[in-house]
Amino acid sequence: MNQPAEHRCFAVVLAAGRSRRFGANKQLQELDGQPLVRRAAALARAVCGKNTLLVAGHEWRRVVAAADQQCQFVAINENFGDGIGTSIAVAAKSLAQTADCMLILLADQPLISEDHLNALLSAWSGDDEEIVATAFAGTQGPPVLMPRGAFSDLAKLEGDTGAHTLLENPHYRLTTVCFDPAAVDIDSPDDLDRLTW
Repeated sequence: MNQPAEHRCFAVVLAAGRSRRFGANKQLQELDGQPLVRRAAALARAVCGKNTLLVAGHEWRRVVAAADQQCQFVAINENFGDGIGTSIAVAAKSLAQTADCMLILLADQPLISEDHLNALLSAWSGDDEEIVATAFAGTQGPPVLMPRGAFSDLAKLEGDTGAHTLLENPHYRLTTVCFDPAAVDIDSPDDLDRLTW
C-alpha cells in the first residue's frame, strides 16, 4: 500500500454492468484462470488492503461470489441498467463519510498493474480538489483517483458518461499518470481472445 498515512483511500471496483456488447457477463469471464472481477478485486486489495469496495449490479450474486471475498465491502447498484455513472454515484454515496479519496477501477481493464495504481496514489497531493487520472491513447480516464471534494458531484452522476465531466471541469485540478496498457479493455469476446493468444 502506497497511500499517505493521513489519508484513507478506498479502491473501488466497478462491476455492475450488463455487458451488452460482450453478449455475456464479462465480469465472470476468465483470463489466465481467473474471472476478470476477481483479478480487479485482488488488485484493489493489494493496493488498499481492506479499504476496498465492490459495486455490483447485474447478476450481483454471481459477481460477488466470483470476486472471492477480495473486497471487504460490497454495494449493490439497483440502477445498473442506466449506465456506469450510477455505479460511481453508489460508490460516492457509500464512502461519503468514510474515505478521503477513492481509486476507481474497472473490472474490464485487465492490464492495469499494482505499480500503476500505486503511482496514482503517489501522484495525489492530498488536495480535495485534485483528480489523478490515467493518461492513455490521447485521452484521460480510469483508473482514476477521486478526492473527497468531488464526491458530491460524483453522487449526482447518471447515465453512461461516467466521470469524464469532472475531468474537464475547471473547478478541479487534473493530474495525469501515463499508462498505455489502460487502453486495453474488454468489450467483446474477441478482445478477450486477443489477450490469450
